[in-house]
Amino acid sequence: MQSAETVLGVLRERGKRGLPLDELYRQMFNPQLYLLAYGRIYANQGAMTPGASAETVDGMSLGKIGRIIDAMRQERYRFSPVKRAWIPKKNGKRRPLGLPTWSDKLVGEVMRLLLEAYYEPRFSARSHGFRPGRGCHTALREVATTWTATAWFIEGDISNCFGTLDHKVMLSTLAEHIHDNRFLRLVRNMLTAGYLEDWVWNATLSGAPQGGVASPILSNIYLHR
Repeated sequence: MQSAETVLGVLRERGKRGLPLDELYRQMFNPQLYLLAYGRIYANQGAMTPGASAETVDGMSLGKIGRIIDAMRQERYRFSPVKRAWIPKKNGKRRPLGLPTWSDKLVGEVMRLLLEAYYEPRFSARSHGFRPGRGCHTALREVATTWTATAWFIEGDISNCFGTLDHKVMLSTLAEHIHDNRFLRLVRNMLTAGYLEDWVWNATLSGAPQGGVASPILSNIYLHR
């Protein structure tokens, strides 16, 4: 198996050159990517918080990675519904937060690594949200140094951005460059896994999981298109 760095480097180069991806799903069999993903998320706040099951980062092993990869090879891996919690906002309202199971977090991080490597070189230089090395400070720096003659700014907000992404548009946007139905089915399974609220299953007819590891990159792909 190729190293994770080699795989991601190839994807970045294909993204820069605008070349399609024909066999992305087979990268879900690469244990090196799962080890890299584990290193990225094991210390995150919430790694010990259970989702729809009692599974957490505690008890992580190479055997668990092997079982996930075996399920991927046979296309038997299924995302569990996320457990929904509500957290307060500054304006007094509440927003939903999804708590995926640990295995789903790990698989989601592998998918995020692959998608980010390919799509990041394609994104606009004007985009700063949910991107490596970018954020509010880089956006403000650009405003301060570039928009020096501007007198007025208009602030807008996409209400419930993650929750309102159209699944059909999302998948058709991915299919423009990812010519791999197995990977697209995996994304669709993640988007439609549903959520548990008070232990009652609810369908997710639109949107990406709030709190899902891959939701920010999927939103950026959607908004870029």
